[in-house]
Formats: sequence, structure tokens, C-alpha cells
Amino acid sequence: MKITKMHALGNNYVYINQFDQKMNPIDMPRLAILVSDVRRGIGSDGMITIGPSNAAPIRMRIFNADGSEAETCGNGLRCVAKYAYERKLVEEREFSIETNAGIVRAHVQPDDMGRVHLVTIDMGLPKFGANAVHFAGPETLLDASREHATVSLIQGEFVGSLVSMGNPHFVTRVLDAKEAPLVDVGPQIETHPSFPSRLNVEFVSATTRAELEFRVWERGSGVTYACGTGACASVAAGVREGWLNRHVVVHLQGGDLEIEIQDDGRVMMTGEAVEVLEGEFHLPKSAL
Repeated sequence: MKITKMHALGNNYVYINQFDQKMNPIDMPRLAILVSDVRRGIGSDGMITIGPSNAAPIRMRIFNADGSEAETCGNGLRCVAKYAYERKLVEEREFSIETNAGIVRAHVQPDDMGRVHLVTIDMGLPKFGANAVHFAGPETLLDASREHATVSLIQGEFVGSLVSMGNPHFVTRVLDAKEAPLVDVGPQIETHPSFPSRLNVEFVSATTRAELEFRVWERGSGVTYACGTGACASVAAGVREGWLNRHVVVHLQGGDLEIEIQDDGRVMMTGEAVEVLEGEFHLPKSAL
């Protein structure tokens, strides 16, 4: 099976071009687990397929390292845009990509050699509140606006802004995001009974109104170096709540993203996309 490995700020996935090779969709979760395995596979945060769409030039599907399918992925979208443009799956610098969360617009910035290093994605409008993340807990855990929930754990109480960027997020402000208890608290909030669809958990701290420190526990993958939709959700929450400007540099563990909230509320995300390797993955005989 031909594969390409790419990363954006260290958030790395194995990409499969379904224009060139057909895969059984039933096998995708199992395949994602296999390729993500750092010891018996390739090693990644998950797997992303790039294939035909009836609504856009290309379609992206994302499978987490545990085999679960996600709605969308900001870092993955930038890598898909780079892949599609450089391999001439699209001809224009601006084009649409279909995801399970809907259609987004990508704008690539190629150099003189046609290589793409930066990509801007129009991530669309964020949604806020309990309904946006499929909250199913008691109303007593929500504030009056129903846009914040409190989760009580052994480690303490954590209050999070409930935001969807097509996928669900729990954004928690802390004094120092770099010291956030990701490994201990992240999986407990992700799988809390109040969130039956599970969600991504972000810990953020604003150093200024235009800079944000960010750490993330991603649904289905655990601690990752970056989460594009999480950065978008965090800035959207900060702007809505009045503690961030509309244009923010987000400092993720793997590097920086520029997030801008436009006047109409749409979220624009700009950041790197990097190809690591191309090769063939030899499936175990008993794998699929």
C-alpha cells in the first residue's frame, strides 16, 4: 500500500491517496490502528485518506490512532491541501475540501518551485454551548449561558468553554498551559459521561491579548504536538468572552499557528504543512 507521511507542527498522519488506489472502507479503522502503531506500524497520530468527492475537488477522512473516525482536523486539512496542489489533484491555489463536518476552503501559498509551505484554511463559523458538543450531563454542570461546563475530578474542578469547530472541544483557561496536567486530566474529561461523543481537551493561557499558550489532549489520539481545530476553538472562545483580540498567534507544542476571527465570525487558520516521506506499507497477512 502506497503511503505518504506528513506533519503540521508535529501533528503527524499517514496519508493514503484513494485516487490512485482503492481501499475497502470497512477496513479503515483497523488500518488506522495498524499504521499508527509506533512499534509494529509506521507511527502517527492517525490516518487520513484523500479521495474523490461529489461536492468538492477532494474529500478528506480522518481516523484517529484508536481507529475512531473524526469529523475534521485543522492540521490534516493543511497537509491535504499541500498534497493536492503539489500532486496536481487541483489546479487553483484556492479550492474546497469536503470533510465529515462539511466543506471548507483552502488557500495554498506555493514558492517559485511550486512547493507549498504555508496554507490558510477557512474553518467556518464556530458553534458554542452544550448542544454544539452533544452535552448529555445534568444541567447543574452548566453555567447560565450553557456555554461552559464544570467537570469535577480527583485533581479538582475544571471549567471549560464548549466549542465546536465541526468537532467538539472543551477549552480550559489555566495560569500556565505548559504545566497543564494533560496526561492525568485529559482522558478523564474526554471520556466524561457528560460527553457521550467524547471531545478534545485544551488547556490555554493568554500571555497577551494577541498570544496564547496551548496544550491539547486529542480525542482518540491522546497528547499531540498540535491541534488546529483546538487552536481555532480556543481563540474563538477567547474573542467571544472578551479576553483575546481577533488576530492571535497560538503557541502550540509543535510551533505556531495564526488564527484570525473575521468580522462575520469565520475562523481563518494559517500554518505550515510538511511532507516527511513517501513509501510502501506492507500489511501483515492477517491484518485485514
